[in-house]
Amino acid sequence: MNQATTPEQQKKHERNTFIFLAVFLAPILSVLIVAGFGFAIWISQMMVFGPPSA
Repeated sequence: MNQATTPEQQKKHERNTFIFLAVFLAPILSVLIVAGFGFAIWISQMMVFGPPSA
């Protein structure tokens, strides 16, 4: 940040950044990671390994 920002502005910016990370980014990333991993396993079972009961 530049020198023109006040401590109140900096706290507001930090609070907004935390809310964005905690409320939006973390849940979205966790869902995408789990879905991507499940998709990768599903594709690998179709193409290479076969179903678990095989």
